[in-house]
Amino acid sequence: MKKVLVIDDEDIIRISCERTLVPQGYNVVTISSGKEGLELLEKECFPLILLDLKMPDMDGIEVLMEIKKRCLDTKVIMITGYSTVEIAVKALKLGAFNYIEKPFSPDALLDAVREAFGET
Repeated sequence: MKKVLVIDDEDIIRISCERTLVPQGYNVVTISSGKEGLELLEKECFPLILLDLKMPDMDGIEVLMEIKKRCLDTKVIMITGYSTVEIAVKALKLGAFNYIEKPFSPDALLDAVREAFGET
C-alpha cells in the first residue's frame, strides 16, 4: 500500500485528504504540525508528503528543507492557500515535487498524488 503523510494545521484539509485518498487505496497518516511531522520522520520516511506552507509552529519551507535532509527519496507536494509565484519557485528549487493551491478539488489532489507515484 502506498503511504502518504499529510502535514497541515487545518483539520478540514487533513480530513479531506484522508476521505479522498483512502478509498483509492492509499494509506494516509495525518499530522497537524511541522514539528510533529519531523518527529515522525525520525522513525519512518514516507514516499510522499503533502505539506502545508503556512503553519503556526514551523514554516513549510523549513519543514521541506528538513525532509529533504532526512528522507532523500521522499516526494513533497506543497499545499497552500497563500500562493505566489515566488514561493512556488522557491519550494520547487528546494526539492518540492509539485505545488497545489487550496482549496483543491478531490480530483486535483488525486491527480497530483498519482503523478508523484508515477501512476498517470
